[in-house]
Amino acid sequence: RFVLAAMMFGAASCSQAADMPDFLRGSIPAGQMASRNWDGWYAGGQVGYTSADMDFSHSVKALTNFMERNSVLADPIAQWSLLSKNHAQATGFGAFVGRNWQYDDLVFGIEANYNYMNSLASSSTNSMALAIVNPSGETPPAGHTYTYNTTLSGNASLQVKDVVTFRGRTGWAVGDFLPYMFGGLAVGRVDTARAATVSWNKYDDYDTTTQTLVGIVNGAPIFTSTTTHTHAFVGSGSNSDAEHRANSFVVGWTAGLGTEYNLWGNLFMRAEWEYIRFVSVKDTSFSTNSARAGIGYRF
Repeated sequence: RFVLAAMMFGAASCSQAADMPDFLRGSIPAGQMASRNWDGWYAGGQVGYTSADMDFSHSVKALTNFMERNSVLADPIAQWSLLSKNHAQATGFGAFVGRNWQYDDLVFGIEANYNYMNSLASSSTNSMALAIVNPSGETPPAGHTYTYNTTLSGNASLQVKDVVTFRGRTGWAVGDFLPYMFGGLAVGRVDTARAATVSWNKYDDYDTTTQTLVGIVNGAPIFTSTTTHTHAFVGSGSNSDAEHRANSFVVGWTAGLGTEYNLWGNLFMRAEWEYIRFVSVKDTSFSTNSARAGIGYRF
């Protein structure tokens, strides 16, 4: 909203100036209506607010695939979405440095932007139990049904410590305003942890039919049939694994909008919104949305 308001204000200012009668426009110093010169190097600092969406649904998948790699349970368990999708929020601060090139009112630039996150973290813990009947690869005898009463429990956590982005940007100078859009590469530093336990009890279900002689009629034996169902315990097993990794670097892409306003001299302020989508790390996918305000100086 701030960016749109700033852009509309700048456009309205130019339109009002253009619609003025000649004698009024001539009475206003040209320097007040002309766009600022944004060319050159600049640097500054910023504060912001960040929200993150973290998807832990399949965070333990690699662990269970490894633990059950020689088991008929590997494929069924890999389809389970054990953990949740969470939302995290945090404040932060950082700095930026960049270079602008200006052609009339069109401004191109490159920028490196760093932001430290104050406890942008979340975690998820869950357990679920399902009966897996005759899984693929299992070969029970005819009339037998193998059932694995399986329990999967696990947890995962993710913390985003800081992020640096390398951006290209394009802006349009409107008086003292410079609305811009940008996009580029992002690199984040994160801590991750996950653990999982798979336990199961195997049962064999089958029916047995027996015949009992009850008599002889006209020389022919008479039998009665009795069917007995058996629910036999075959065996059990349990596997556990855990993993923790600190200061992992993960890449992604960034895009956003912003505006800068010249305060006086070479001092300017800025406001911007930035979206970053990271590649999955340890089977956990996440993205961030950030709103920031900053102040900088052009050299």
